[in-house]
Amino acid sequence: MVRINDILDTIVEYNVDADLHLVERAYIYSAQVHDGHMRLSGEPYLSHPLAVAFILAKMKLDVESIAAGLLHDVVEDTHATKEDIENLFGHNIAHIVEGVTKLSKLTFSDKVYRQAESLRKMILAMADDIRVVLIKLADRLHNMRTLNYQKPDRQKAIARETLDIYAPIAARLGIFWLKQELEDVSFFYSMPEEYKAIDILVNKARDEKEAYVKEVMEKLNEKLAAEGIEADVKGRFKQHYSIYHKMLSQNLEFNQVYDLIAFRIILDKRAQCYEVMGIIHNMWKPIHYKFKDYIGVPKQNGYQSLHTTVIGPHGERVEIQLRTLDMDEVAESGIAAHWSYKEGAAIDEQTGKTFAWLRNLVDNQKELTDPDEFLENVRIDLYPDEIYVFTPDGEIKTLPKGATPVDFAYMIHTAVGDQCVGAKVNGRMVSLNHKLETGNIVSIITAKDHHPTPDWLNFVVTVKARSKIKHWINAQEKERSISLGKEMCEKLFRKKGYNFNAMVKAGELDAIAELFSFKVVDDLIAHVGFGKITPLQLFHRAVPDAEKDKEEDTGDKLSSILGKLIGRKKRRKKNEGVVVKGLDDILVKFSKCCNPLPGDDIIGFITQGQGVTIHRKGCLNTLQMPPERKIDVEWSDSYAESYPARIRIRATDRTSLLADVASTISKVKANIINAQTETSEFGAVKSYFTVSVSSIEQLEKVMSELRKVKNINDVKRIDTSE
Repeated sequence: MVRINDILDTIVEYNVDADLHLVERAYIYSAQVHDGHMRLSGEPYLSHPLAVAFILAKMKLDVESIAAGLLHDVVEDTHATKEDIENLFGHNIAHIVEGVTKLSKLTFSDKVYRQAESLRKMILAMADDIRVVLIKLADRLHNMRTLNYQKPDRQKAIARETLDIYAPIAARLGIFWLKQELEDVSFFYSMPEEYKAIDILVNKARDEKEAYVKEVMEKLNEKLAAEGIEADVKGRFKQHYSIYHKMLSQNLEFNQVYDLIAFRIILDKRAQCYEVMGIIHNMWKPIHYKFKDYIGVPKQNGYQSLHTTVIGPHGERVEIQLRTLDMDEVAESGIAAHWSYKEGAAIDEQTGKTFAWLRNLVDNQKELTDPDEFLENVRIDLYPDEIYVFTPDGEIKTLPKGATPVDFAYMIHTAVGDQCVGAKVNGRMVSLNHKLETGNIVSIITAKDHHPTPDWLNFVVTVKARSKIKHWINAQEKERSISLGKEMCEKLFRKKGYNFNAMVKAGELDAIAELFSFKVVDDLIAHVGFGKITPLQLFHRAVPDAEKDKEEDTGDKLSSILGKLIGRKKRRKKNEGVVVKGLDDILVKFSKCCNPLPGDDIIGFITQGQGVTIHRKGCLNTLQMPPERKIDVEWSDSYAESYPARIRIRATDRTSLLADVASTISKVKANIINAQTETSEFGAVKSYFTVSVSSIEQLEKVMSELRKVKNINDVKRIDTSE
């Protein structure tokens, strides 16, 4: 367990003038309010804030950050309030603690909504004070280090969230040592079989490569010494998750990952980086398309380095990074290297510009109310593999890799994006879905009467473009839904002997809209058109004294009305497996893009003429659907006997491999619906199977058993698009 003296000694090493009394007071207060609280490990709860504060001290942060680290859980887990913290420790520390505090004290019916709101709050706070996210990352790092005390299902959920959100945030802030530890620990818990397989392969490769690493380092040191250049040469092995991600994203086998080892050369001056790169290119033949100059064009998080890959000794590829000592500190510590530990010092203007993406991230999320969409868009914002393009005036713009002229247009201005009808790249007309590349000069052609179209969602990659296009489409959907809702209400009210339009004009429905949590009556009527509220529900609220028809108030009536909207064609079979909450007799279809299985988290979408389509939560196709058409669904207690699921198997070829695969699937009582397989000239086998299973548990059993088959390297569930 970390002691307070360990933290104080670490602070003094980099800031002899630090206000240690502030840290000591925070420690004493945290110890008092956490007294008697225990962690799952059996240690006193105080061990956690001490560990978090120690991580922050190792990052050389200011004493306000470290004090806030000691206090980061007191508002959430004890009787302490934000006002108490502000009175005792000042506004800055109270603001940081408030930003880090999760919303667990609030009551949310949906776990995803709670997670989204907690993340939204953290992002808003860290845009004002970056220290919020640094403390949150330190908090998550210690929790990951002690994840073994959680139950297996919690381990997987926390690890998955860390991979999706927190590791990318660390990468965007440039804190790569933290990113790598978060990724590897998350990989270990979320995909244990895959981690074990990579670990075995890496350890085997490490034994074989140690002599090679030594040989390359000796040759580099000898050559640099002969040229009179002082340098620090280091060699390192690629982390487990990085190897796995590269194999997955580039469809590679382990023996095709050539950059298992990377060498880093630390120099005194910037000019020496280019000089030494020339020396290396004279020693070994460079691979031209593998050269990247992040010194001339730094990454958005401030990362600077020269990257080159050469054909080294014995014909093996060698990746080499060249940077100065200052660049290396930024590469390892990111924004923490920029952050001044001096009391009261603000982050400098240049660094503020470097991390302006935070403000953009906040701005992009302002209009999002759907938690699933918010979380997905945050993930998109956190994986920005950038390109650099120019306006006709020579102004540089940074966009994610794969960005199109429409993404560029929305970056310039929303009106430019909405009215975009064409684009020129380097003076040549291109299609709107053309993928831009670094160095392109882009000009946008607009027309005042033009509007976005839904097909744009198929190729735009920036959150801003996607959000603005959806906003326009949703506005059109809302207009149609208001018209349909009015028509439905007019018919029902007329049948009951009331004039719906007259009641709206008289303001009699204003209070009813408030009861349904809408600001205006049009929003209430739109939800009738979307099928979320029935005209009968609205009538009973508006005219509570009218005779109520109990039969009409049942799910059968609701489904009948909704059926008019979505074009019901047949009754849902009792064993179809999914219940549309509050409704019955609704046509339910399972999407073929993601093939949901019992046990998956699912979401339903009302479609025109096709009933309710069921998707797995997180399915990419759902991002293109208006959130107003989303409807809550759940698996019923009794469901169909089997559902299709698609898996991909990577293996090394051998005799009877396919026979063993088929036999294994059969033993788990699953049926093969379809199979495709291909074998490369190097003996790498890639197979796709569609299997019929009863639930996610059976599919996981199939995959688990397949991983035990000799020569199989990887088994993964995939969507139809993969």
